[in-house]
Amino acid sequence: MFPLKILIVEDDQVSALLLKKALEKNNHQIIAISETGEFALDILAENQADIVMMDISLAGELDGIRTTEIINDKFNIPVVYLSASSDTETLNKVVGTNPSAYVIKPFNIRELNMVIELAIFKDRKEKELQKLNNELEEKVRQRTKDLAEANKELTRALEKEREIGELKSRIVLNVSHGFKTPLTSILSSAQLLKKYAEKDHPFKAKITKHADKIETSVRNLNSLLTSVLFFGKADANKIDFKPQKMFLAAMLNEVVDVVKAGAEHDVKLVTNFVKLPKTITSDPDLLYQIFENLLSNALKYSKEGKTVEFNVWQEGDCLKAEVKDQGIGIPESEHSELFSRFFRAKNVGIIEGSGLGLSIVKKCVEVLHGDITFVSKTNQGTTFFVTLPLKR
Repeated sequence: MFPLKILIVEDDQVSALLLKKALEKNNHQIIAISETGEFALDILAENQADIVMMDISLAGELDGIRTTEIINDKFNIPVVYLSASSDTETLNKVVGTNPSAYVIKPFNIRELNMVIELAIFKDRKEKELQKLNNELEEKVRQRTKDLAEANKELTRALEKEREIGELKSRIVLNVSHGFKTPLTSILSSAQLLKKYAEKDHPFKAKITKHADKIETSVRNLNSLLTSVLFFGKADANKIDFKPQKMFLAAMLNEVVDVVKAGAEHDVKLVTNFVKLPKTITSDPDLLYQIFENLLSNALKYSKEGKTVEFNVWQEGDCLKAEVKDQGIGIPESEHSELFSRFFRAKNVGIIEGSGLGLSIVKKCVEVLHGDITFVSKTNQGTTFFVTLPLKR
């Protein structure tokens, strides 16, 4: 065992000298012998010691136990108790000071050396563990600080994103509303041109042709702006369920008439409305968006002479609808993207569209707490299935 600097605190001079000789035989250095706890503390204040051999009964006002408590607090040096007493009361007092070891007098040199070695080993391991704990606590404090700072940054970023989102929504809504007024004027002017050309005008055919183009383009642009306005409201969380009592068949027939009027080629639209309640209470605007978009898409992506089926019926407390076409279908690899904003399948070719219709349908169905599914194969058509609760 390597040499240690040892302080002996013992009020019995004979015991102290015997202990000193025993320790010096193992090359340990005795820095001092103290009879009192007070003097021992003074010595430790001016000298470095590796270990203290402490008798429990001392000559001064401080006994060995109180002196050890002070040493633990101020110097953090391992203490080995020396005592001729091993009663329960004394042992309980000793344990409370967390000593490195306890030696009963009289002791032999071999036992003493083993106790000192174990005391030093225990002290070093405890200090290593304390160091690791301190490092871990510091890492935890630093990580907690970093996480708190990161959370602040995230909160600021989310707040900034929210502000940008609100600004974007306001811009979209304002710009879209701003476009609608001049578009209405353009549409009215195109319709007036067609009316004036009804008389015997030398350019009647050309005026009618170009007026029709203007009218079609304006309607398409107006439809796009309506879609943009819808998502502007959706992003601003302004799409509310506004239920009102309505005549269901009349609403469905109105949708069919509008879709037929806007069809650009000859596709047969077959309707089948059976077992329908005369009136329902729901949001007519959301229902109109769902069926108008589904039917418009079905006609738009169907070829001349094909048929689109529109079936609506009541089943329990739900309204069921089916829109079936014989059109170009949707590639299976793109099914997962179908309801995404601005998504258009690769096989649409030159057919015009914004890619917003089905995402609007999906959003409206969600607001109504309904469900929408579909089946589709390329060049074999698509069928959409809609389920909407009649009670909320």
